[in-house]
Amino acid sequence: MLHPTSLPGPYGCGDFGDVSLHFIEWLVVAGQKVWQVLPLEPTGYGNSPYMSLSASAGNPLLIGFEELLAKSWLTQAEVAPLPDFPTNKVDFQQVIPYRLQRLRIAAERCFSQKKSRDIDDFEKFCAEQNGWLEDYSLFKALNDHFGDVEWTKWDRACAQRKPEALTSARKELESEIRFWKFTQWLFFQQWARVKKYANERGIKIVGDIPIFVAHHSADVWSRQELFSLDENGKPTVVAGVPPDYFSRTGQRWGNPLYRWDKMEEDKYRWWVERFRRTLWLVDIARIDHFRGFDAYWEIPASEKTAVRGRWVPGPKEKLFKAVEKKLGKLPIIAEDLGLITPEVIKLRDTFEFPGMKVLQFAFAAGPESGFLPHHYEHNSVVYTGTHDNDTTRGWFNTATERERAFVHKYVCADGNNIHWDLIRLALKSVADLAIVPFQDVLGLGTEGRMNFPGTALGNWEWRFSWSQVHSEHALKMYESTALFGRTSTERLELPAYPAGKHLP
Repeated sequence: MLHPTSLPGPYGCGDFGDVSLHFIEWLVVAGQKVWQVLPLEPTGYGNSPYMSLSASAGNPLLIGFEELLAKSWLTQAEVAPLPDFPTNKVDFQQVIPYRLQRLRIAAERCFSQKKSRDIDDFEKFCAEQNGWLEDYSLFKALNDHFGDVEWTKWDRACAQRKPEALTSARKELESEIRFWKFTQWLFFQQWARVKKYANERGIKIVGDIPIFVAHHSADVWSRQELFSLDENGKPTVVAGVPPDYFSRTGQRWGNPLYRWDKMEEDKYRWWVERFRRTLWLVDIARIDHFRGFDAYWEIPASEKTAVRGRWVPGPKEKLFKAVEKKLGKLPIIAEDLGLITPEVIKLRDTFEFPGMKVLQFAFAAGPESGFLPHHYEHNSVVYTGTHDNDTTRGWFNTATERERAFVHKYVCADGNNIHWDLIRLALKSVADLAIVPFQDVLGLGTEGRMNFPGTALGNWEWRFSWSQVHSEHALKMYESTALFGRTSTERLELPAYPAGKHLP
Protein backbone atom coordinates (compact mmCIF):
# COMPACT_ATOMS: atom_id res chain seq x y z
CA MET A 1 0.00 0.00 0.00
CA LEU A 2 1.52 3.26 -1.15
CA HIS A 3 -0.06 6.48 -2.40
CA PRO A 4 1.72 7.67 -5.59
CA THR A 5 2.52 11.07 -4.04
CA SER A 6 4.79 9.19 -1.59
CA LEU A 7 7.08 8.02 -4.39
CA PRO A 8 10.53 9.64 -4.77
CA GLY A 9 11.38 12.04 -7.56
CA PRO A 10 12.80 15.50 -8.20
CA TYR A 11 9.52 17.38 -8.61
CA GLY A 12 8.26 17.62 -5.04
CA CYS A 13 5.98 14.59 -4.96
CA GLY A 14 5.65 11.22 -6.62
CA ASP A 15 3.75 11.00 -9.90
CA PHE A 16 2.83 8.80 -12.87
CA GLY A 17 6.16 9.26 -14.56
CA ASP A 18 9.14 6.91 -14.47
CA VAL A 19 9.05 6.73 -10.65
CA SER A 20 5.78 4.77 -10.80
CA LEU A 21 7.20 2.30 -13.32
CA HIS A 22 10.29 1.87 -11.16
CA PHE A 23 8.12 1.07 -8.13
CA ILE A 24 6.17 -1.50 -10.15
CA GLU A 25 9.47 -3.17 -11.02
CA TRP A 26 10.32 -3.25 -7.31
CA LEU A 27 6.97 -4.96 -6.64
CA VAL A 28 7.77 -7.60 -9.26
CA VAL A 29 11.21 -8.29 -7.77
CA ALA A 30 9.61 -8.51 -4.31
CA GLY A 31 7.11 -11.12 -5.57
CA GLN A 32 4.07 -8.92 -5.07
CA LYS A 33 0.75 -9.13 -6.92
CA VAL A 34 -1.13 -6.03 -5.70
CA TRP A 35 -0.48 -2.30 -5.39
CA GLN A 36 -3.06 -0.43 -3.32
CA VAL A 37 -2.80 3.19 -4.44
CA LEU A 38 -5.49 4.82 -2.24
CA PRO A 39 -7.68 7.55 -3.82
CA LEU A 40 -6.29 9.31 -6.92
CA GLU A 41 -8.82 12.16 -7.00
CA PRO A 42 -7.84 15.85 -6.78
CA THR A 43 -7.38 16.82 -3.16
CA GLY A 44 -9.30 19.48 -1.26
CA TYR A 45 -9.08 20.75 2.30
CA GLY A 46 -6.15 19.31 4.23
CA ASN A 47 -4.70 17.78 1.03
CA SER A 48 -6.73 14.64 1.71
CA PRO A 49 -7.86 12.57 -1.29
CA TYR A 50 -10.85 11.60 0.85
CA MET A 51 -12.03 15.24 0.66
CA SER A 52 -11.79 15.49 -3.09
CA LEU A 53 -12.95 18.27 -5.41
CA SER A 54 -14.41 15.58 -7.67
CA ALA A 55 -15.36 11.91 -7.44
CA SER A 56 -14.59 11.53 -11.16
CA ALA A 57 -11.48 13.60 -11.87
CA GLY A 58 -7.83 12.76 -11.26
CA ASN A 59 -5.25 14.66 -9.24
CA PRO A 60 -3.17 16.86 -11.60
CA LEU A 61 -0.26 16.76 -9.12
CA LEU A 62 0.27 13.16 -10.26
CA ILE A 63 1.04 14.08 -13.87
CA GLY A 64 4.62 13.15 -14.69
CA PHE A 65 6.86 15.68 -16.42
CA GLU A 66 8.96 13.26 -18.50
CA GLU A 67 6.35 13.02 -21.24
CA LEU A 68 5.94 16.80 -21.34
CA LEU A 69 9.69 17.23 -21.70
CA ALA A 70 9.77 14.65 -24.49
CA LYS A 71 7.05 16.56 -26.38
CA SER A 72 8.92 19.86 -25.86
CA TRP A 73 5.94 21.25 -23.96
CA LEU A 74 8.41 21.88 -21.15
CA THR A 75 12.14 22.52 -21.25
CA GLN A 76 14.78 21.32 -18.83
CA ALA A 77 15.40 24.94 -17.88
CA GLU A 78 11.77 25.28 -16.82
CA VAL A 79 11.85 22.31 -14.48
CA ALA A 80 15.38 22.94 -13.18
CA PRO A 81 16.90 24.27 -11.03
CA LEU A 82 14.20 22.87 -8.78
CA PRO A 83 12.94 24.48 -5.62
CA ASP A 84 14.39 23.15 -2.42
CA PHE A 85 11.86 20.36 -2.06
CA PRO A 86 12.26 18.07 0.96
CA THR A 87 12.83 14.42 0.08
CA ASN A 88 10.98 12.96 3.08
CA LYS A 89 7.67 14.81 2.74
CA VAL A 90 5.39 16.59 0.29
CA ASP A 91 5.45 20.33 0.91
CA PHE A 92 2.06 21.01 -0.66
CA GLN A 93 2.44 24.79 -0.34
CA GLN A 94 5.43 24.59 -2.65
CA VAL A 95 4.42 21.64 -4.81
CA ILE A 96 0.95 22.79 -5.87
CA PRO A 97 1.96 26.13 -7.46
CA TYR A 98 5.19 24.67 -8.84
CA ARG A 99 3.47 21.85 -10.70
CA LEU A 100 0.41 23.80 -11.84
CA GLN A 101 2.57 26.61 -13.26
CA ARG A 102 4.47 24.10 -15.39
CA LEU A 103 1.28 22.36 -16.48
CA ARG A 104 -0.02 25.74 -17.66
CA ILE A 105 3.13 26.24 -19.75
CA ALA A 106 2.68 22.75 -21.21
CA ALA A 107 -0.98 23.42 -22.02
CA GLU A 108 -0.15 26.66 -23.79
CA ARG A 109 2.47 24.94 -25.97
CA CYS A 110 0.17 22.01 -26.72
CA PHE A 111 -2.68 24.26 -27.84
CA SER A 112 -0.36 26.45 -29.91
CA GLN A 113 -0.34 23.54 -32.37
CA LYS A 114 -3.21 24.37 -34.67
CA LYS A 115 -3.79 20.77 -35.69
CA SER A 116 -1.99 17.70 -34.48
CA ARG A 117 -2.57 14.15 -33.30
CA ASP A 118 -2.40 15.42 -29.71
CA ILE A 119 -5.14 17.98 -30.32
CA ASP A 120 -7.33 15.34 -31.99
CA ASP A 121 -6.72 12.99 -29.07
CA PHE A 122 -7.55 15.73 -26.55
CA GLU A 123 -10.78 16.63 -28.31
CA LYS A 124 -11.81 12.99 -28.52
CA PHE A 125 -11.18 12.58 -24.79
CA CYS A 126 -13.28 15.66 -24.00
CA ALA A 127 -16.16 14.38 -26.12
CA GLU A 128 -16.05 10.91 -24.53
CA GLN A 129 -15.91 12.21 -20.95
CA ASN A 130 -18.21 15.19 -21.35
CA GLY A 131 -20.71 13.80 -18.82
CA TRP A 132 -18.49 14.68 -15.85
CA LEU A 133 -15.61 16.63 -17.41
CA GLU A 134 -17.63 19.71 -18.34
CA ASP A 135 -18.97 20.23 -14.82
CA TYR A 136 -15.60 19.54 -13.21
CA SER A 137 -13.67 21.93 -15.47
CA LEU A 138 -16.26 24.68 -15.06
CA PHE A 139 -16.25 24.15 -11.29
CA LYS A 140 -12.45 24.48 -11.17
CA ALA A 141 -12.48 27.59 -13.35
CA LEU A 142 -15.20 29.23 -11.24
CA ASN A 143 -13.42 28.21 -8.05
CA ASP A 144 -10.27 30.07 -9.13
CA HIS A 145 -12.31 32.99 -10.45
CA PHE A 146 -14.05 33.49 -7.09
CA GLY A 147 -10.88 33.15 -5.03
CA ASP A 148 -11.05 29.53 -3.89
CA VAL A 149 -13.96 30.02 -1.48
CA GLU A 150 -16.84 27.61 -0.84
CA TRP A 151 -19.15 27.53 -3.87
CA THR A 152 -22.03 28.77 -1.70
CA LYS A 153 -20.11 32.08 -1.48
CA TRP A 154 -19.80 32.50 -5.25
CA ASP A 155 -22.03 34.81 -7.22
CA ARG A 156 -25.50 33.52 -6.37
CA ALA A 157 -26.50 32.85 -9.97
CA CYS A 158 -23.39 30.69 -10.53
CA ALA A 159 -23.82 28.92 -7.19
CA GLN A 160 -27.40 28.07 -8.10
CA ARG A 161 -26.39 27.10 -11.64
CA LYS A 162 -28.67 29.54 -13.45
CA PRO A 163 -28.34 28.69 -17.18
CA GLU A 164 -27.62 32.26 -18.25
CA ALA A 165 -24.87 32.63 -15.64
CA LEU A 166 -23.21 29.36 -16.62
CA THR A 167 -23.34 30.21 -20.32
CA SER A 168 -21.65 33.54 -19.59
CA ALA A 169 -19.05 31.87 -17.35
CA ARG A 170 -18.18 29.28 -20.01
CA LYS A 171 -17.51 32.07 -22.50
CA GLU A 172 -15.54 34.26 -20.08
CA LEU A 173 -13.49 31.40 -18.63
CA GLU A 174 -13.04 29.38 -21.82
CA SER A 175 -9.25 29.25 -21.62
CA GLU A 176 -9.24 28.22 -17.97
CA ILE A 177 -11.85 25.52 -18.59
CA ARG A 178 -9.74 24.13 -21.40
CA PHE A 179 -6.69 24.04 -19.10
CA TRP A 180 -8.47 21.89 -16.51
CA LYS A 181 -9.66 19.57 -19.26
CA PHE A 182 -6.05 19.36 -20.43
CA THR A 183 -4.89 18.21 -16.98
CA GLN A 184 -7.52 15.47 -16.98
CA TRP A 185 -6.53 14.31 -20.43
CA LEU A 186 -2.92 13.96 -19.29
CA PHE A 187 -3.88 12.32 -16.00
CA PHE A 188 -5.98 9.57 -17.59
CA GLN A 189 -3.53 9.04 -20.44
CA GLN A 190 -0.59 8.62 -18.05
CA TRP A 191 -2.51 6.48 -15.56
CA ALA A 192 -3.57 4.16 -18.40
CA ARG A 193 0.11 3.61 -19.15
CA VAL A 194 0.97 2.94 -15.48
CA LYS A 195 -1.92 0.51 -15.01
CA LYS A 196 -1.14 -1.33 -18.25
CA TYR A 197 2.51 -1.60 -17.19
CA ALA A 198 1.45 -3.05 -13.83
CA ASN A 199 -1.13 -5.46 -15.23
CA GLU A 200 1.30 -6.81 -17.85
CA ARG A 201 3.68 -7.65 -14.99
CA GLY A 202 1.04 -9.45 -12.96
CA ILE A 203 0.27 -6.57 -10.62
CA LYS A 204 -3.37 -5.72 -9.89
CA ILE A 205 -4.30 -2.23 -8.73
CA VAL A 206 -6.48 -1.67 -5.66
CA GLY A 207 -8.13 1.74 -5.54
CA ASP A 208 -10.64 3.45 -3.30
CA ILE A 209 -14.23 4.63 -3.40
CA PRO A 210 -14.66 7.05 -0.50
CA ILE A 211 -18.32 6.71 0.49
CA PHE A 212 -18.83 10.48 0.83
CA VAL A 213 -17.75 13.44 -1.27
CA ALA A 214 -16.65 16.90 -0.14
CA HIS A 215 -19.21 19.67 0.01
CA HIS A 216 -16.85 21.92 -1.94
CA SER A 217 -16.80 19.66 -4.98
CA ALA A 218 -18.04 19.56 -8.54
CA ASP A 219 -20.33 16.66 -7.58
CA VAL A 220 -22.30 18.52 -4.91
CA TRP A 221 -22.37 21.80 -6.84
CA SER A 222 -23.58 20.15 -10.06
CA ARG A 223 -26.10 17.75 -8.43
CA GLN A 224 -27.41 19.70 -5.45
CA GLU A 225 -30.71 17.84 -5.46
CA LEU A 226 -28.92 14.61 -4.47
CA PHE A 227 -27.58 16.00 -1.18
CA SER A 228 -29.07 17.27 2.10
CA LEU A 229 -28.63 21.00 1.58
CA ASP A 230 -30.58 24.09 2.60
CA GLU A 231 -31.88 26.75 0.21
CA ASN A 232 -28.43 28.37 0.14
CA GLY A 233 -26.64 25.12 -0.70
CA LYS A 234 -25.17 24.58 2.76
CA PRO A 235 -25.35 21.13 4.38
CA THR A 236 -28.10 20.64 6.94
CA VAL A 237 -26.51 17.43 8.24
CA VAL A 238 -23.00 16.06 7.79
CA ALA A 239 -21.14 12.76 7.94
CA GLY A 240 -18.88 11.30 10.58
CA VAL A 241 -18.61 8.52 13.13
CA PRO A 242 -19.41 8.44 16.84
CA PRO A 243 -16.68 8.18 19.51
CA ASP A 244 -14.48 5.15 18.80
CA TYR A 245 -10.95 3.73 18.90
CA PHE A 246 -9.55 6.80 17.14
CA SER A 247 -11.31 9.65 19.00
CA ARG A 248 -13.22 10.22 22.24
CA THR A 249 -15.43 12.82 20.53
CA GLY A 250 -15.87 10.84 17.33
CA GLN A 251 -14.96 12.19 13.93
CA ARG A 252 -16.93 15.01 12.32
CA TRP A 253 -15.92 14.64 8.70
CA GLY A 254 -18.23 17.41 7.47
CA ASN A 255 -19.22 15.78 4.17
CA PRO A 256 -22.83 16.44 3.12
CA LEU A 257 -25.10 13.41 3.32
CA TYR A 258 -26.92 11.87 0.37
CA ARG A 259 -30.62 12.07 -0.27
CA TRP A 260 -30.98 8.36 -0.86
CA ASP A 261 -34.66 8.75 -1.72
CA LYS A 262 -33.73 10.96 -4.68
CA MET A 263 -30.98 8.58 -5.77
CA GLU A 264 -33.36 5.66 -5.70
CA GLU A 265 -35.75 7.48 -8.04
CA ASP A 266 -33.35 7.14 -10.98
CA LYS A 267 -32.07 3.68 -9.93
CA TYR A 268 -28.89 5.04 -8.33
CA ARG A 269 -27.51 6.22 -11.65
CA TRP A 270 -24.95 8.54 -9.97
CA TRP A 271 -23.51 5.56 -8.08
CA VAL A 272 -23.61 3.23 -11.07
CA GLU A 273 -21.51 5.67 -13.07
CA ARG A 274 -19.15 6.21 -10.15
CA PHE A 275 -18.53 2.48 -9.83
CA ARG A 276 -18.15 2.18 -13.61
CA ARG A 277 -15.47 4.88 -13.75
CA THR A 278 -13.61 3.50 -10.72
CA LEU A 279 -13.52 -0.02 -12.13
CA TRP A 280 -12.05 1.27 -15.36
CA LEU A 281 -9.30 2.88 -13.30
CA VAL A 282 -8.48 -0.01 -10.97
CA ASP A 283 -8.87 -3.78 -10.75
CA ILE A 284 -10.29 -3.88 -7.21
CA ALA A 285 -12.05 -1.08 -5.33
CA ARG A 286 -12.00 -0.70 -1.56
CA ILE A 287 -15.22 0.97 -0.36
CA ASP A 288 -14.28 3.29 2.45
CA HIS A 289 -16.73 3.26 5.41
CA PHE A 290 -18.82 0.42 4.01
CA ARG A 291 -21.01 0.34 7.10
CA GLY A 292 -22.49 3.68 6.00
CA PHE A 293 -24.47 1.88 3.30
CA ASP A 294 -26.35 0.01 6.02
CA ALA A 295 -26.63 2.91 8.46
CA TYR A 296 -24.68 6.16 8.75
CA TRP A 297 -23.99 8.61 11.57
CA GLU A 298 -25.93 11.80 10.87
CA ILE A 299 -24.60 14.90 12.65
CA PRO A 300 -26.47 18.25 12.64
CA ALA A 301 -24.29 20.67 10.68
CA SER A 302 -24.37 23.09 13.63
CA GLU A 303 -22.53 20.61 15.88
CA LYS A 304 -18.75 21.07 16.31
CA THR A 305 -18.05 17.43 17.18
CA ALA A 306 -19.56 14.06 16.27
CA VAL A 307 -20.81 13.26 19.77
CA ARG A 308 -24.39 14.36 19.12
CA GLY A 309 -25.67 12.43 16.16
CA ARG A 310 -27.91 9.53 15.25
CA TRP A 311 -27.83 6.39 13.16
CA VAL A 312 -29.94 6.68 10.00
CA PRO A 313 -30.70 3.74 7.66
CA GLY A 314 -28.75 3.70 4.39
CA PRO A 315 -29.77 2.21 1.02
CA LYS A 316 -28.67 -1.28 2.08
CA GLU A 317 -29.02 -3.98 -0.59
CA LYS A 318 -30.94 -1.79 -3.04
CA LEU A 319 -27.86 0.17 -4.07
CA PHE A 320 -25.59 -2.80 -4.75
CA LYS A 321 -28.33 -4.70 -6.57
CA ALA A 322 -28.79 -1.68 -8.86
CA VAL A 323 -25.04 -1.43 -9.51
CA GLU A 324 -24.58 -5.16 -10.10
CA LYS A 325 -27.55 -5.19 -12.46
CA LYS A 326 -25.65 -2.75 -14.69
CA LEU A 327 -22.03 -3.82 -14.12
CA GLY A 328 -22.11 -7.44 -12.98
CA LYS A 329 -20.36 -8.87 -9.93
CA LEU A 330 -18.24 -6.22 -8.26
CA PRO A 331 -14.55 -6.72 -7.27
CA ILE A 332 -14.95 -4.92 -3.96
CA ILE A 333 -13.16 -4.83 -0.60
CA ALA A 334 -15.55 -3.68 2.12
CA GLU A 335 -13.91 -1.45 4.73
CA ASP A 336 -15.94 -2.84 7.62
CA LEU A 337 -14.01 -1.34 10.53
CA GLY A 338 -15.48 0.51 13.50
CA LEU A 339 -18.84 -0.23 15.08
CA ILE A 340 -20.02 -3.16 12.98
CA THR A 341 -23.45 -4.69 13.49
CA PRO A 342 -24.87 -8.02 12.32
CA GLU A 343 -26.79 -6.07 9.67
CA VAL A 344 -23.53 -4.70 8.21
CA ILE A 345 -22.03 -8.20 8.12
CA LYS A 346 -25.16 -9.52 6.40
CA LEU A 347 -24.98 -6.77 3.76
CA ARG A 348 -21.30 -7.51 3.14
CA ASP A 349 -21.83 -11.26 2.93
CA THR A 350 -24.91 -11.02 0.71
CA PHE A 351 -22.67 -9.71 -2.08
CA GLU A 352 -19.66 -11.82 -1.04
CA PHE A 353 -17.48 -8.76 -0.47
CA PRO A 354 -14.33 -9.55 1.55
CA GLY A 355 -14.03 -7.54 4.76
CA MET A 356 -10.90 -6.07 6.34
CA LYS A 357 -8.75 -7.35 9.21
CA VAL A 358 -6.18 -5.02 10.79
CA LEU A 359 -3.49 -6.65 12.92
CA GLN A 360 -2.83 -3.52 14.95
CA PHE A 361 -6.38 -3.84 16.31
CA ALA A 362 -5.90 -7.51 17.23
CA PHE A 363 -4.04 -7.51 20.54
CA ALA A 364 -5.93 -5.22 22.91
CA ALA A 365 -8.95 -7.49 23.43
CA GLY A 366 -7.16 -10.80 23.93
CA PRO A 367 -7.67 -14.16 22.18
CA GLU A 368 -11.32 -13.45 21.36
CA SER A 369 -10.50 -10.52 19.06
CA GLY A 370 -11.87 -11.04 15.56
CA PHE A 371 -8.77 -9.31 14.19
CA LEU A 372 -6.54 -12.21 15.28
CA PRO A 373 -5.71 -14.58 12.40
CA HIS A 374 -7.09 -17.71 14.08
CA HIS A 375 -10.57 -16.22 13.58
CA TYR A 376 -10.19 -15.27 9.89
CA GLU A 377 -12.25 -16.51 6.99
CA HIS A 378 -10.72 -16.93 3.52
CA ASN A 379 -12.87 -14.19 2.04
CA SER A 380 -11.12 -11.35 3.83
CA VAL A 381 -8.22 -8.93 3.39
CA VAL A 382 -5.65 -8.55 6.16
CA TYR A 383 -3.53 -5.44 6.74
CA THR A 384 -0.75 -4.90 9.24
CA GLY A 385 -2.14 -1.36 9.41
CA THR A 386 -3.92 1.11 7.14
CA HIS A 387 -3.23 4.69 6.07
CA ASP A 388 -5.19 5.78 9.17
CA ASN A 389 -2.93 3.85 11.55
CA ASP A 390 0.50 4.57 12.87
CA THR A 391 3.20 2.42 11.31
CA THR A 392 3.59 -0.99 12.94
CA ARG A 393 6.76 0.07 14.75
CA GLY A 394 5.17 3.33 15.84
CA TRP A 395 2.10 1.47 17.12
CA PHE A 396 4.16 -1.12 19.01
CA ASN A 397 6.31 1.54 20.68
CA THR A 398 3.19 3.17 22.17
CA ALA A 399 1.19 -0.01 22.88
CA THR A 400 0.38 -0.98 26.46
CA GLU A 401 2.56 -3.47 28.28
CA ARG A 402 -0.33 -5.94 28.16
CA GLU A 403 -0.61 -5.60 24.38
CA ARG A 404 3.14 -6.02 23.87
CA ALA A 405 3.21 -9.09 26.12
CA PHE A 406 0.37 -10.65 24.12
CA VAL A 407 2.16 -9.85 20.84
CA HIS A 408 5.35 -11.57 22.09
CA LYS A 409 3.45 -14.75 22.93
CA TYR A 410 1.22 -14.76 19.85
CA VAL A 411 3.97 -14.30 17.26
CA CYS A 412 6.65 -16.12 19.30
CA ALA A 413 9.15 -13.29 18.84
CA ASP A 414 10.81 -10.61 20.96
CA GLY A 415 9.35 -7.72 18.96
CA ASN A 416 12.71 -6.27 17.90
CA ASN A 417 11.55 -6.67 14.29
CA ILE A 418 7.88 -6.20 15.00
CA HIS A 419 7.15 -4.96 11.47
CA TRP A 420 8.40 -8.24 9.97
CA ASP A 421 6.64 -10.24 12.69
CA LEU A 422 3.28 -8.72 11.69
CA ILE A 423 4.02 -8.87 7.96
CA ARG A 424 4.66 -12.61 8.24
CA LEU A 425 1.60 -13.02 10.45
CA ALA A 426 -0.53 -11.37 7.74
CA LEU A 427 1.02 -13.39 4.93
CA LYS A 428 0.56 -16.77 6.64
CA SER A 429 -3.06 -16.12 7.53
CA VAL A 430 -5.89 -17.73 5.53
CA ALA A 431 -7.07 -14.33 4.28
CA ASP A 432 -7.28 -14.36 0.49
CA LEU A 433 -5.39 -11.08 0.27
CA ALA A 434 -2.69 -9.55 2.49
CA ILE A 435 -1.69 -5.90 2.07
CA VAL A 436 1.23 -4.20 3.78
CA PRO A 437 1.93 -0.45 3.95
CA PHE A 438 5.31 0.26 2.34
CA GLN A 439 6.33 2.07 5.55
CA ASP A 440 6.14 -1.30 7.33
CA VAL A 441 8.33 -2.94 4.70
CA LEU A 442 10.92 -0.23 5.40
CA GLY A 443 10.49 -0.65 9.16
CA LEU A 444 9.73 3.02 9.79
CA GLY A 445 8.44 4.47 13.03
CA THR A 446 5.84 7.19 13.54
CA GLU A 447 7.81 9.49 11.20
CA GLY A 448 6.31 7.41 8.36
CA ARG A 449 2.68 7.86 9.40
CA MET A 450 0.40 9.04 6.58
CA ASN A 451 -2.77 10.23 8.31
CA PHE A 452 -4.04 11.10 11.78
CA PRO A 453 -7.85 10.64 11.75
CA GLY A 454 -9.73 13.57 13.22
CA THR A 455 -7.00 16.09 12.36
CA ALA A 456 -7.14 18.41 9.37
CA LEU A 457 -3.54 19.47 8.74
CA GLY A 458 -0.14 17.84 8.38
CA ASN A 459 -1.43 14.65 6.77
CA TRP A 460 -0.69 12.85 3.47
CA GLU A 461 2.82 14.30 3.36
CA TRP A 462 5.09 11.27 3.86
CA ARG A 463 7.55 10.32 1.11
CA PHE A 464 10.39 7.86 0.88
CA SER A 465 13.65 8.01 -1.06
CA TRP A 466 15.31 5.09 -2.79
CA SER A 467 18.29 5.45 -0.44
CA GLN A 468 16.00 4.03 2.27
CA VAL A 469 15.26 0.91 0.21
CA HIS A 470 17.83 -1.87 0.43
CA SER A 471 18.07 -5.21 -1.33
CA GLU A 472 17.04 -6.97 1.87
CA HIS A 473 13.60 -5.34 1.74
CA ALA A 474 12.70 -6.90 -1.60
CA LEU A 475 14.39 -10.18 -0.67
CA LYS A 476 12.52 -10.50 2.64
CA MET A 477 9.19 -9.64 1.03
CA TYR A 478 9.78 -12.17 -1.74
CA GLU A 479 10.87 -14.95 0.64
CA SER A 480 7.99 -14.33 3.06
CA THR A 481 5.42 -14.08 0.29
CA ALA A 482 6.69 -17.23 -1.46
CA LEU A 483 6.92 -19.17 1.81
CA PHE A 484 3.17 -18.87 2.31
CA GLY A 485 2.20 -19.52 -1.30
CA ARG A 486 1.24 -15.98 -2.26
CA THR A 487 3.58 -15.51 -5.22
CA SER A 488 2.58 -18.42 -7.43
CA THR A 489 -1.22 -18.67 -7.13
CA GLU A 490 -4.03 -16.22 -7.70
CA ARG A 491 -6.22 -16.79 -4.65
CA LEU A 492 -8.64 -13.94 -5.26
CA GLU A 493 -10.56 -14.40 -8.51
CA LEU A 494 -11.63 -11.14 -10.11
CA PRO A 495 -13.76 -10.30 -13.13
CA ALA A 496 -11.91 -8.59 -15.96
CA TYR A 497 -12.71 -4.93 -16.62
CA PRO A 498 -11.59 -3.29 -19.85
CA ALA A 499 -8.87 -0.68 -19.75
CA GLY A 500 -9.03 1.42 -22.87
CA LYS A 501 -6.70 4.20 -23.90
CA HIS A 502 -8.97 6.74 -22.24
CA LEU A 503 -10.10 5.68 -18.78
CA PRO A 504 -13.30 7.50 -17.81
